[in-house]
Amino acid sequence: MSSSESPFDTAPLPKQTAAVTVDGTTKSMAYFDSGPVDASSRTFVFLHGNPTSSYLWRNIIPRVADLGRCVAPDLIGQGDSDKLDNSGPGSYRFVEHRAWLDALLDQLDLGDQIVFVIHDWGSALGFDWTVRHPDRVAGVAYMEAIVRPVASWDDWPPNARGIFQGFRSDAGEEMVIEKNLFVEAVLPNAILRGLTADEHAEYRRPFAEPGEGRRPTLTWPREIPIEGEPADVTAIVGAYADAMAASDIPKLFVDADPGAILIGAQREFCRNWPNQTEVRVAGNHFVQEDSPHEIGDAIAAWVSSL
Repeated sequence: MSSSESPFDTAPLPKQTAAVTVDGTTKSMAYFDSGPVDASSRTFVFLHGNPTSSYLWRNIIPRVADLGRCVAPDLIGQGDSDKLDNSGPGSYRFVEHRAWLDALLDQLDLGDQIVFVIHDWGSALGFDWTVRHPDRVAGVAYMEAIVRPVASWDDWPPNARGIFQGFRSDAGEEMVIEKNLFVEAVLPNAILRGLTADEHAEYRRPFAEPGEGRRPTLTWPREIPIEGEPADVTAIVGAYADAMAASDIPKLFVDADPGAILIGAQREFCRNWPNQTEVRVAGNHFVQEDSPHEIGDAIAAWVSSL
């Protein structure tokens, strides 16, 4: 679907860059940073997933900007962050993304009142960071998230099963590295409204050229913990699922209606987490493009109640 005019702001967020070093390699990572807000030590950290960037949060951040500093990174290889050198099928795995994000967040002096706002693979990174630093997290707001391993392909959305199985097969390279299907097909079809040409172009921009620059958008679907594979990601996601189910850290579950991946048994699992508020908004997977104002206002109301 496409649309000629967006109901929302289409301008990208202004970004800064930081030189980040992991295992002796230094790369530039881009991020939005509103700077501190008077009388508040709270920092919102907005984490996107695949195939998006901090652009996903452009219409949500203004709704909470008076309540704390807002930081929105571009994951390594995505948005305006650098690509990795000599990438290939083993590049941009979850643990590699985690290492780069950890290093960036360590540089940004986020304080000890962090509120994560997380989606898609950003949710896995945010949940995992939370359970490793529970004393520094004041709350977690999540939507269309990866809340636990997926036991069976039967639990994956039927209309997306075939294409995701394709991504995880030898056909994946042609589908993504050559044809850019995650950006061209999965993204626009997982939004209820039509993206405008300008909006779609901004999401496409980091992956415009065929080749390894598109590798992040292929590795991510291969990392989804389905039927125990990949084993390391299944273990990481299983550990944070158990921890979040027992954690009293305040949580906001933004339930997308109809949603795409956080539905059915996955939804029922996380909906029982302790110290949690639940709101429902209209949206498919990329719910920030369907109901950004409702999401932002829900986050603001929830944070103000803590």
